[in-house]
Amino acid sequence: MDKSFAVFGLGRFGASVALALADAGAEVMVVDNNPENISEISDQVTCAITADLTEPDVIKNLGISNMDAVLVAMSQDLEASIMCVMVSKELGVPFVLAKAKDVRMGDILTRIGADKIIYPEFETGLRTARKLISSDFLEFFDLSEKMSMIEMLPKESWVGHSLKELNLRQKYNINVIAVKHNNEISAVLDPDEPLKKDSPILITVEKKNLKKLI
Repeated sequence: MDKSFAVFGLGRFGASVALALADAGAEVMVVDNNPENISEISDQVTCAITADLTEPDVIKNLGISNMDAVLVAMSQDLEASIMCVMVSKELGVPFVLAKAKDVRMGDILTRIGADKIIYPEFETGLRTARKLISSDFLEFFDLSEKMSMIEMLPKESWVGHSLKELNLRQKYNINVIAVKHNNEISAVLDPDEPLKKDSPILITVEKKNLKKLI
């Protein structure tokens, strides 16, 4: 995996996202103003930095301009959240995800450039990490400790090819169990029918093989 992410704020939520991203093989920079938080996670991520995230020059010097995405996870600190969102977008980060404690805060962060707002009562860190990792994933369900079911758009390289051609079970260790078209789910699969980019597929996969889909 060659994606890179920055996580600003290492509360329980930010730390869980950072660890899930790192477990998926991403390069992860974490930044927090509390050295104890940094110490707890430093050996599990690519880079861990103690910094004052209310200072724009400090944020600019972190080197985030080439990141694929930034997560601003400091919903209790509006000033720092605003600064991190603004500077990230100024530096050209293509996707900035911001955590908000309420709708008012979410509106403010959206107005200054956040691409998406999440509210912690509706999101878990692991689910958020999966959204950051792959834009192809539409829904993600845990079936057991080892198995997951995913609704996902076919990868660009799969579009126009049939299931027989792609041989996804052998290459990715996944099972395609249904195809969704116009909100109708069909479990009767034609192995010779080409996949369409706007028709999601439902798959089952062992969690240990998720990295193959990223």
